[in-house]
Amino acid sequence: MGIIGTVSDVLESSTQRAPDEGGDDGSDGSYWCDDCGLRVRDVEVDAEGLDRSDDDVPLCPDCGDAMRFERASGSGCAC
Repeated sequence: MGIIGTVSDVLESSTQRAPDEGGDDGSDGSYWCDDCGLRVRDVEVDAEGLDRSDDDVPLCPDCGDAMRFERASGSGCAC
């Protein structure tokens, strides 16, 4: 195997994910506080113990404002 084949194999394997790595944890996106810049994934809201508004929207733990939901645009994290 030449150097080109080795480099191609390394690049190809670095973009593949193992079946149990990451995976689909049911997340649809994240909640953001625009003022504080705080981000909490939707599947972590309850674990973080965030209070919620009357409309069931998580409230920012730093400033108390309602957080904005933003959907994930790809299959990776909701960054």
